[in-house]
Amino acid sequence: MGIKMEPRLNIVTLGVEDIRKAIRFYKDGLGWPLSSVSRGNYAIFIISTGTALALYPRHLLAADACVKDPGGFGGITLAQNVSSKTEVDTALSQAVKAGGTLLKAACDADWGGYSGYFADPDGHPWEVAWNPHFQLQQGKLLLPD
Repeated sequence: MGIKMEPRLNIVTLGVEDIRKAIRFYKDGLGWPLSSVSRGNYAIFIISTGTALALYPRHLLAADACVKDPGGFGGITLAQNVSSKTEVDTALSQAVKAGGTLLKAACDADWGGYSGYFADPDGHPWEVAWNPHFQLQQGKLLLPD
């Protein structure tokens, strides 16, 4: 069958309109540590062991990926799982205080958990969820095989 691609995700890069505003939101507003490799129009945050969130101007990211229309909803949401319903509420509140927009207030979900959504200043939707079917260990999501 040939060589298989390893199932791994290391960096999620968000195209942003205003790099300084986006850095302020994630660094100052959410308190995420900015890596020292960040330079000029590129910022990167370590968000867990082996994974990072990068910010890059939307038009440059679209050009780099050869995408003609960089605007609009791309059919992708980002998610952060937390350990309790209270943590969901706290994270959503912090995101809104930092300049994000509440898209969906936290509520009980039909899959048995509790979640809500916010958008960062560039409109990227983030879900914050507590899922009783998932296990977290030091913030790392553990899923069954």
